[in-house]
Amino acid sequence: MAFVVFSVFFIGALLVAFWLRGKESRVELASRLRAVFIGIAGLFALLMISCMVVVINAGHIGVVDVFGNVSNNTLKAGIQFVNPMARVVQMSIQTLEIKEVMEVPSKEGMTMSLEMSVLYHLDPDKAADVYRSVGETFASVLIEPQFRSVARGVTASYEAKALYTSEREAVAELITTDLRKIVGPRGVIIENSPMRKLTLPARLQAAIEEKLSADQESQRMQFVLTKEKQEADRKRIEAQGIADFQTIVTQGISDKLLQWKGIEATQDLAKSPNAKIVIIGNSKNGLPLVLGDVK
Repeated sequence: MAFVVFSVFFIGALLVAFWLRGKESRVELASRLRAVFIGIAGLFALLMISCMVVVINAGHIGVVDVFGNVSNNTLKAGIQFVNPMARVVQMSIQTLEIKEVMEVPSKEGMTMSLEMSVLYHLDPDKAADVYRSVGETFASVLIEPQFRSVARGVTASYEAKALYTSEREAVAELITTDLRKIVGPRGVIIENSPMRKLTLPARLQAAIEEKLSADQESQRMQFVLTKEKQEADRKRIEAQGIADFQTIVTQGISDKLLQWKGIEATQDLAKSPNAKIVIIGNSKNGLPLVLGDVK
């Protein structure tokens, strides 16, 4: 570019000199030509300096291309000095996203609508190789077609219900792993491939939701049955404890014990300050019979 600009200025100077020829003296003509050439030289120097300085934007890396010869030494972000005859191509190394909406098959042969994203960035160490072998549009050449192919290949190994449940995370991770193996050696780093949305056929989606609802109800009933069984076991243990207590108490009560308790009650009754009528019976045990208080 500097050579073209210099040539334009040089031709312009010659045209000026030709136009001035014959109108002024030779001395004046030489003076004017000298001034024109000095001006051209100054402009050319400024142009060369501006062509030697390039600013690489943040999050980008510069690839130096000199007439088709791509240098392996890339330029980092900031102010850089380059060959004035070189063309510097800035390539982003920031995290970028590709969104895809594709039709994918399941293991049963059903077709589903899948919305996924792939997050990637250019490997700075391989930027020159990527530019040399693929070009600036490496995303549309390397990632997009491989992304679709890998996604379809992975989903074809899973049943539709697996993509609708918690296994979808495992499917997304497998897609990421396979995609890394393909585009990683080419200089593109795959960060993640989150699955945004999966749309199943209406009948299949209704069947899956019905089955999931039935599974939830079955688990709830299982919980209720377990709880009732535990409650029955508790009551059984409690009843057994009461029965054991009654057996122990019954075995420990005898006629002599009852007679002794009667004597103790008679003694306590005799010591009471309240008026009463106590009749000592003539029964076998001779326990008192309390008829009532005397007012």
